[in-house]
Amino acid sequence: MSRPAEHFDTKFQHTPDPWGFRHRWYEKRKRELTLAALPRQHYRRIFEAGCANGELSHALAQRCAQLLGCDVSPTAVALAQARLSDAPHAEVYVGALPTDWPAGTFDLIVLSEIGYYLDKAALHALIQRCIASLADDGAVLACHWQHPIDDGPQNGRQVHHLLRRHLPLRRVICHREQDFVLELWCKESCAINLSEEAR
Repeated sequence: MSRPAEHFDTKFQHTPDPWGFRHRWYEKRKRELTLAALPRQHYRRIFEAGCANGELSHALAQRCAQLLGCDVSPTAVALAQARLSDAPHAEVYVGALPTDWPAGTFDLIVLSEIGYYLDKAALHALIQRCIASLADDGAVLACHWQHPIDDGPQNGRQVHHLLRRHLPLRRVICHREQDFVLELWCKESCAINLSEEAR
């Protein structure tokens, strides 16, 4: 991360929901669009990088057998753990990405509102971590605010430009609005499994 953990921890100590993830309609709608962009109903193992206070994590937990989240702020991690108290298959840990990347493989990696807190070199390293830990049928979902931010070295447009440039995956979804961009890349076809849907 380009900012020290204390920078983010202070935000969460001041208020448990500094970006209004739980209450703002913008955030609720973006979360629903994120979930709707996932072509599979159920994933084996999801990693959410930069899980903050766990609002998106809680929704993702309904779609997988195992969820792992990470955030640089210990206060945010404690809040996320409380939010996920009804999801025993979900775990959250304190770590600075890309250095503290988890072991194992994932069939979904979620990069939501984290990329601009990394400089270009760190984001490139994070992308390489994604590639190395993605299952053969895996996907990467990224969603970022498109306007400039005060406390990050990049903006959302720059982040997604680097993702498109360095992810050796097929981009299957690109949803762009004035405020944010949401993209999904897959290793193989991400067509909806109709036989699974019929069950």
